[in-house]
Amino acid sequence: MAIENASFPTDAWPEYAMAAELASPHGRYIVDEEDGIRGYAGLRHLAGGADSDVQTIAVAAEARGQGLGRRLLRELLETARERNAREVFLEVRADNPVAQGLYESEGFVEIGRRARYYQPDDVDAVIMKCDLRRIA
Repeated sequence: MAIENASFPTDAWPEYAMAAELASPHGRYIVDEEDGIRGYAGLRHLAGGADSDVQTIAVAAEARGQGLGRRLLRELLETARERNAREVFLEVRADNPVAQGLYESEGFVEIGRRARYYQPDDVDAVIMKCDLRRIA
């Protein structure tokens, strides 16, 4: 929760929501624990479904810029493939160009926006999709 709150200061998930995600049979969460917890990422995929959703990716400030976010994302995409997903979706803050650039470099494309989705900041959500059938 320390990384969650530091990474998303105005819209972090509450502890009860994170606990529910971790307990869900539809999710897979991975944690990087090199020298303590440095980051985590989560994917939701309903059994038998054709798509998955990246729920979150967060990297501790001191571990950023070292490729950890990319490794976590790639692990989520591999999980989606293993679960027979054809597409992966996510939402990212419109004011986070670093994350958007990462997602684009891994095959995601913008498919829409949700106006003022992130509250209380009134920041749009950029909705992105990755077609797993098109990337290796």
